[in-house]
Amino acid sequence: MITAQRSAPPHVLLPNPPVAPAPFRRAPPSVEALTAALFEPLAAACSYLMVLQLAGQPWQRHDLVFALFVFLLRLPGRNFFATPPRTAAGQIMLSWCGFVMLLLACGWITSSLSMFDPLLMTTWVLAAPVLHGAGLMLLRRALRHSGRASAQQRRAVVVGGGPLAVRVAVALGQRPETPTRVLGFFDDRSDTRLEGPARAALRGGLGALAAYVREHGVQEVYVTLPLMSQPRIAQLVEELHGTTASLYFVPDVLATPVVQGRLDSLHGLPVLALCETPFTGIDAVVKRSSDLVIASLALVALAPLMAAIALAIRFDSPGPALFRQRRNGLGGEEIVVWKFRTMRVQQDGAVVPQATRGDARITRVGALLRRTSLDELPQFFNVLQGRMSVVGPRPHAVAHNEQYRALIRAYQIRHKVRPGITGWAQVHGCRGETDTLEKMQQRVEYDIDYLRHWSLMLDLRIVLRTARLLLGDDKAY
Repeated sequence: MITAQRSAPPHVLLPNPPVAPAPFRRAPPSVEALTAALFEPLAAACSYLMVLQLAGQPWQRHDLVFALFVFLLRLPGRNFFATPPRTAAGQIMLSWCGFVMLLLACGWITSSLSMFDPLLMTTWVLAAPVLHGAGLMLLRRALRHSGRASAQQRRAVVVGGGPLAVRVAVALGQRPETPTRVLGFFDDRSDTRLEGPARAALRGGLGALAAYVREHGVQEVYVTLPLMSQPRIAQLVEELHGTTASLYFVPDVLATPVVQGRLDSLHGLPVLALCETPFTGIDAVVKRSSDLVIASLALVALAPLMAAIALAIRFDSPGPALFRQRRNGLGGEEIVVWKFRTMRVQQDGAVVPQATRGDARITRVGALLRRTSLDELPQFFNVLQGRMSVVGPRPHAVAHNEQYRALIRAYQIRHKVRPGITGWAQVHGCRGETDTLEKMQQRVEYDIDYLRHWSLMLDLRIVLRTARLLLGDDKAY
């Protein structure tokens, strides 16, 4: 007797569903990326051995161990090849200063500083960034020269005629290792809807693309059409399968505030991350560790000053020395932030009036604290609690968040990380009263820019620039 098999209800997920082989894989690193990854560590390690050689000092075992330690510590090197020379020089010097401080700390902890000649080490510390910069210039020229030599054989076209298509064409010509010759653009829209460069180099509509690719030996086709054109993109892919050209799709995400964008894989499925926190994996450990170290050192060093400030506040006006206010932290979660009290009132309701210049609520001691930002010092305790970071988007009162998140696009993205005692916006002068929407919009733009480009060195730069502001800031009141 044959019995009918019962199928699983549609709402029940089958265990271990079959997954098709992933059609995507990570692109191999380019020549430029590999060169950048090795050049900076090699420059640091080899320059040390070079200084010993020029001084007539034989290489001893501890010298070779130190050179290897420097090489490993600098891996992977930063990619300065696409950075303007002046900017690259400043970044190299800043990165090198931080690295030297790390080496000194390691030497002090291991009691190994006495093993090295101070004069030779000083010479190396001064010479290494200079040799790094000089070598970078030579390699940059070599890569561009080799790229131009092969550019005559690399031909590409761009599908689309909008701003993204023009940016793709410009980027292709600026690749250091293989700048590519863009033969033209293809788009079905009228000339009035195309960008100037695309209009001038228009080679025809989409229907003429495949024939043009075959006739002119085009090797690369970059598609910049919007996702809403998916049926047309599928047709283009089918037509281009009859050619030998490599096909690339550039998603149009220019209108989206991309934060830490990257291509990832979800069990074999390609996933494009558009908005992600920069603090994942090892970066999260680095960020939290630096917060704990800086906050601990600051509290130890500033304890006498904080005690004096607390006494001054109590003698100046009645009320507690500390002021607690509700703010929004990581993920929008409500947190309590501590500050030294600078006003005669403690407002933390649905409406919190911002401080204005000459505000009658501000006490005499409070005016000095706000002008020098010393009222923020208790927030180092918030850092140790894990509610805040030393550097990050400044937290606003809950009432202000409710007001601005409905007015400013992408306002909530700043809550993807812990708020900071200081931030990228503050060191660019975005402080004080936000009496216009444009001022708050500018702060949010700086916050998102910080999330896009975060690094430990950027955090240290912000801390140093904030220290200079302690002398006084005319926008803090």
